[in-house]
Amino acid sequence: MRDLYQVIKSIRLSEKATYLLEENNEYVFKVDRAANKLEIKRAVERLFKTEVAAVRTCNYRGKKKRERRADFGRTAHWKKAVVKLKDGEHIELV
Repeated sequence: MRDLYQVIKSIRLSEKATYLLEENNEYVFKVDRAANKLEIKRAVERLFKTEVAAVRTCNYRGKKKRERRADFGRTAHWKKAVVKLKDGEHIELV
């Protein structure tokens, strides 16, 4: 089993993530691309000592940068996980 901090890289704070938190008690994390839903669930439960009801994941491709030049490149591919906690559970972000 991998280290918990390798599975969960960071929390994503955006307008959509804030809306999901307020309306559905869902938290958005940036996770390792090779992590599956079970690993994400175990990592969140152990790191934040909460109970997870469901996990949804989505893979994102990196964006192209400086496309029309000889020194073009791209940002890294990444994976997002939306974690729904059971009723009455929450994570302290501060």
